[in-house]
Amino acid sequence: MDIMQKALEFHKRINGKIEVVSRTKINDRESLSVAYTPGVAEPCLKIKEDPNLSYELTRRANLVAVITDGTAVLGLGDIGGLAGMPVMEGKCALFKEFADVDAFPLCIKSKDTDEIVRTIELISDSFGGINLEDIAAPRCFEIEKKLKERLDIPVFHDDQHGTAIVVGAALINACKVADKKLGDLTLVINGAGAAGTAIGKFLISLGVGNIIMVDINGIICEGDENLSDAHKEISKITNKNHIKGSLADALKGADAFVGVSKPGLVNADMIKSMNDKPIVFAMANPTPEIMPDKAKQAGAFIVGTGRSDFPNQINNVVAFPGIFKGALAVRAKDINEEMKLAASFAIASCVTDNELCADYILPDSFDRKIPKAVSKAVAEAAIKSGAAKIKEV
Repeated sequence: MDIMQKALEFHKRINGKIEVVSRTKINDRESLSVAYTPGVAEPCLKIKEDPNLSYELTRRANLVAVITDGTAVLGLGDIGGLAGMPVMEGKCALFKEFADVDAFPLCIKSKDTDEIVRTIELISDSFGGINLEDIAAPRCFEIEKKLKERLDIPVFHDDQHGTAIVVGAALINACKVADKKLGDLTLVINGAGAAGTAIGKFLISLGVGNIIMVDINGIICEGDENLSDAHKEISKITNKNHIKGSLADALKGADAFVGVSKPGLVNADMIKSMNDKPIVFAMANPTPEIMPDKAKQAGAFIVGTGRSDFPNQINNVVAFPGIFKGALAVRAKDINEEMKLAASFAIASCVTDNELCADYILPDSFDRKIPKAVSKAVAEAAIKSGAAKIKEV
């Protein structure tokens, strides 16, 4: 039985990957009176007087909403929120398993940006944070932007920022192994959707010298006609030398490649045209832009993919559980750039100098010290940057 059939049988057998479990026993009159009526009226009135008490008197402080409109689910595309529910449940299970953060899946039956934003805004008081998931570009950019403006709890689109943070961590360690400096790198990103754009912006914050973005039409260059608003914005801070052409042109002399696009778009000749000790993160799933063995044969020094059956899996599970745990711990109003950078360096630090090598630049996803390290770093960064409502971890 292949993994797809196993997964189908598994989901049918367990009938859902999450459930609601009570944190208290209600088994006599007193426990009923304290947990529910009449005693519950007192915490209700206290929260009415001071809404911040909702973090102390309810589970809100540890509760995240995992929300999708189902328009960009995995590599399946626009399959709708209902069909995306197994992914949202899985994400919630990962929150609980890796960081003991409670999460609840919500699938919105709408593609209208304002309707989605308003829906999330209306239910936001129930949660300590919002994790946006599998929402197609460019709608995802506007939804996140508007929610960040309206809400005073963290709003985080994991497909954008979680991916960027893990790529950043991988690049930090890859540079150590390859003896390269972030500031000297020319790095090519193929795929300029939600993930690619976020990775580009984040790696600039991380200190990467020159980013070249490539989409289906070729290299993105400032001043080109027919650029989308998102591409116009990214064009102003990338491609310093204003080169034009194809992906092959972009890779000539480049130090690193990040692929968030489609299978088979990179060939051996492209890898051979790169600078010494090229770093290749081919992250298209399930089939990368170039398979690791072919990339290595062509001269790639370090290769990462999104798959668990190859070395250096670039997997968001090492990021988002700890990020939210840290943000929730200090009641952060936002997950800002300082917190994201702290998360990248924390993930990278989970690989010791003795462990670090070309085939091990990221910690194993099941290493339980990762969420603790990330949580601590994110909480401290939130306090230092002024995003935290609680001033100590």
